[in-house]
Amino acid sequence: MAAAAVPVPQGPLVVGVDSSTQSTKALVVDSATGAVVARGQAPHTVGGGSDGTGKESVPEQWWEALTEALRQCGTPAREAAAVSVGGQQHGLVTLDASGRSVRPALLWNDVRSAPQRDRLIEELGGPKAWAERVGSVPAPAFTVTKWAWLMENEPEAARATAAVRLPHDYLTERLTGYGTTDRGDASGTGWWASATESYDEEILDRVGLAPELLPRVLRHGEAAGTVRELPDLPLPTGALVATGTGDNMAAALGLGLRPGQPVLSLGTSGTVYAVSAHRPTDPTGVVAGFADTRDAWLPLACTLNCTLAVDRIAALLGRDREAVEPGGSAVLLPFLDGERTPHLPHASGLLHGLRHDTTPGQVLQAAYDGAVFALLTALEQVLDADASPDAPLLLIGGGAKGTAWRETVRRLSGRPVQVPRAEELVALGAAAQAAGLVLGEDPAAVARRWSTAEGPSYGPVPRDEAALERLSRVLADADGLLRHA
Repeated sequence: MAAAAVPVPQGPLVVGVDSSTQSTKALVVDSATGAVVARGQAPHTVGGGSDGTGKESVPEQWWEALTEALRQCGTPAREAAAVSVGGQQHGLVTLDASGRSVRPALLWNDVRSAPQRDRLIEELGGPKAWAERVGSVPAPAFTVTKWAWLMENEPEAARATAAVRLPHDYLTERLTGYGTTDRGDASGTGWWASATESYDEEILDRVGLAPELLPRVLRHGEAAGTVRELPDLPLPTGALVATGTGDNMAAALGLGLRPGQPVLSLGTSGTVYAVSAHRPTDPTGVVAGFADTRDAWLPLACTLNCTLAVDRIAALLGRDREAVEPGGSAVLLPFLDGERTPHLPHASGLLHGLRHDTTPGQVLQAAYDGAVFALLTALEQVLDADASPDAPLLLIGGGAKGTAWRETVRRLSGRPVQVPRAEELVALGAAAQAAGLVLGEDPAAVARRWSTAEGPSYGPVPRDEAALERLSRVLADADGLLRHA
């Protein structure tokens, strides 16, 4: 049987990269249609540091994984006109004068810098001052707290550092030879001030980081450079390199979001965000006031317990994750690893309201309700006055494929729900950024032309006010227990 013919590209080919915590993906995309013509993926490892704590990766592994992923793409990668890198946010990459990593990168989910975070917030005026200045109250994920940790715990490594980069910056610099970043990823460092859209020299001085060690922040639509001649790199020398960005910003771009369109990302952790024309300044710390890749903002809130927590409850009950049943009075707050939203770092899971006639399926449904309730509560703080209260919720991430997740979101939100068919949104967003650079177009408009957000739509159903009231009451009544669990 003859192989199916590969469609002839209608526009220049571009490469979008997603360098995540565990692996690096590369997509070769037809810039005219958004069709993926080739893909590749290679893993990298995450270690725990010399003392077994923390989360670290060797940056050179990211480069090796990118090279391998591009090699898997074959000839199309070698014909690409442009490339862009989307990468995991917040990671601290320290390079010596020759461009080699001084030590493994401290990743976003390395929280050893929590004491430094607490001290920095207090020393620089408290949460409200940070929110007004930087746009966010830093979490231990933020890069500024990691540098402060390094200065205190590994001063020799800090002294040997000649350049500080984020993960996407590192890969972009390996491609071009120039140290650059974008406003989106820079907004998650804690040393880029959203109020001035520039590096904050007082914060840098406070943590002992010289501004000249940081990359230049490129403007929207500016090229980072071109691909330099490198042995064994399956990309054409001279291809354009776009600014790149952080993974959340790339995913938002990949959906072609317009201001006010809400997104729920259902993964191991849950994330809610929307593009906004207004600069966020949330002093509670629930909403991170990120910039987007263009000239707007990307307020975002994260919950720690989402699909993995609910799957764990299903396993404890011995049930399939879809085996939910309606009814009952059980309330389950699945805060198995503490919780970020609400801020309950020491919490454990809580089950309340069991009766003789409570079924395992009702308990499982209560776990879904608890996780979705936390996400929707966070979403209320993310959305601003410009957002339509009945705009469809875009469900992405692994949980978006599950019927129980989708129906729980519909029942507790009262909104219509749309599930985009496109799945590799970070890489697609990076590809849209590369295509925008080549074509001279707005990359969000490119993504909309590619119809990345299209997928099955589900109409609204009446909100389950009784379930929401139960959840609110139990969360309030159990506050002390959750804080000291």
